[in-house]
Amino acid sequence: MFKFAAIALIGALSAVGAAKAVVSLDDLRHPELRTATAATARLDSTGPAQINKDADGHYWAEASVDGKAVRFLVDTGATAVSLSLNDARRLGIDTARLDYDYSVITADGRTRAASVKLASVSVAGARVRNVDALVIEKGLETSLLGMSYLGRLSSFEATQKALILHP
Repeated sequence: MFKFAAIALIGALSAVGAAKAVVSLDDLRHPELRTATAATARLDSTGPAQINKDADGHYWAEASVDGKAVRFLVDTGATAVSLSLNDARRLGIDTARLDYDYSVITADGRTRAASVKLASVSVAGARVRNVDALVIEKGLETSLLGMSYLGRLSSFEATQKALILHP
């Protein structure tokens, strides 16, 4: 199943377009929200979290992955969390020993990917454990926060200004 899902990693940089499909029509104010920016991420919290839309129109999140900071482009069109080679190496993954046996399509075209399991991914306290991820062999400069993380939250919603994560 995961192999099939990896093949469906089409539209790797379509975060804004795909997020519009889940836009909340009632841009409610949530004063209890914590905000995650590219510079901050809070941990060990259970309430809703918020990622503000960047000036470029994308949602960027600074996450804690297995205790280390990784900057992600939030991409609801990505089937799985997808790590660039550089981020995978910074996380201590031995990229030379991985089996790149998945064929995926990124914005740069077809490439290969390897399946890995991340112990935890946390964005502004919205923590998910045992997250399936892919290490993209080439063509991915920015890691993507895809549905193998987002789909395990109780819910998430996109407004015109922010992405709200409900752990």
